[in-house]
Amino acid sequence: MKKLTLPHGSAMNTKAFTYGVATAAFQIEGAAEFRLTNIWDTFCAQPDNIADGSDGLVACDHYHQWQQDLDLISELGVDAYRFSISWTRVINEDGSLNQLGVDFYIRILNCLNERGIQAFVTLYHWDLPQYLEDQGGWLNRETAYHFAHYADLISQAFAGRVTSYATLNEPFCSAYLGYEIGIHAPGIKGKQYGKKAAHHLLLAHGLAMLALQKNSPNSQNGIVLNFTPAYPATNIPEDIHAAHFADEYFNHWYIQPIMEGQYPDIINQLANDHLPVIQPGDMAIINQPLDFIGINYYTRAVYQADKQHVFKELPAQPPLTDMGWQIYPEAFSHLLISLHNRYPLPPIYITENGAAMPDKLINGEINDSDRIDYYQSHLNAVESAITHGVNIKGYFAWSLMDNFEWAEGYLKRFGIVYVDYTTQTRTIKASGHAYQELIKQRV
Repeated sequence: MKKLTLPHGSAMNTKAFTYGVATAAFQIEGAAEFRLTNIWDTFCAQPDNIADGSDGLVACDHYHQWQQDLDLISELGVDAYRFSISWTRVINEDGSLNQLGVDFYIRILNCLNERGIQAFVTLYHWDLPQYLEDQGGWLNRETAYHFAHYADLISQAFAGRVTSYATLNEPFCSAYLGYEIGIHAPGIKGKQYGKKAAHHLLLAHGLAMLALQKNSPNSQNGIVLNFTPAYPATNIPEDIHAAHFADEYFNHWYIQPIMEGQYPDIINQLANDHLPVIQPGDMAIINQPLDFIGINYYTRAVYQADKQHVFKELPAQPPLTDMGWQIYPEAFSHLLISLHNRYPLPPIYITENGAAMPDKLINGEINDSDRIDYYQSHLNAVESAITHGVNIKGYFAWSLMDNFEWAEGYLKRFGIVYVDYTTQTRTIKASGHAYQELIKQRV
């Protein structure tokens, strides 16, 4: 079996470096009957939105299988488990706590604490309550205050049990994929919507940080952002400008206001009806100090100049994952180093990194050597960034298990644990065993 290895003397080979696995509520929990409807339930119910016509009503049935799943996490030997809270499972429509849902997560948190596994909790991983979407969703400024209320109540309910809180996971995906190009829930399309939704998400983050600072000052509180580094197709000035514009539009639009209290300069080049509505004091709220920042990385994008749209993304070149994303670990280390050089960052956790591969279960085993190769090259990219002075404290493999992969349904498998969706049987893949061995051999 292939192994995962790091250079002798690497900080990642010590127990001071945190290794974890990650999941998200809607993707694994199921048990929809014990929560309110969210935007992904609605989106899945509409024809042609999900590649295989599936939904998250059962998913991996983690709601009922959570104890065996925590056994799996323990078996892998990880230091930490990153998971998200289903907003609609813990908050009633009138804003009160749903104690049944709260108790479900408290059981998980207590069990993690008993096993010495750190709980990294994400408050929002895309599953907005449908009743809030019916009032405008992230296009409605009031949603940010509803989120802050939720963060306030749940951080009080979880008191003392959580190592780390992330307010949002990948606000880019919520805003751009959900409210600009419409390929994610709630499926709204229009350039006039994306940056408005993004601003309200960032405002929600800032308001929630205030609640977390008050209720959970001893946890590490921050946000998780995804980055797809932008590369020019050629060295001609037009392509370099196109890639820079795309980088500001997709990547720095989210980190710059959090770190510096202002949007990138391209805000001055956007059409008036594409601009967010920024009220006095908003940017100061967004610009809260962070205890950590989570960085998610999967691939890069290559752009060329486009007279009508400024930039045009080119098709990804091989080697590709099963998602059609280019495997390009060099962009990962370059991203981490460039962010470190540009912003006064708090400690960094790699909160998601991994690959969908066309896994085959043969004689009860999944020999996903292609995924091991992906992890090997990307762990080395993290190691390279650390040697360049980037303060990276931990790494989370995405994902613990195969699950509902959003618009792709169950067609794409990211897990280091294989899930048979008919029987709900879990099988650790070769990549899971390799990750387990890497973690076990630390000093």
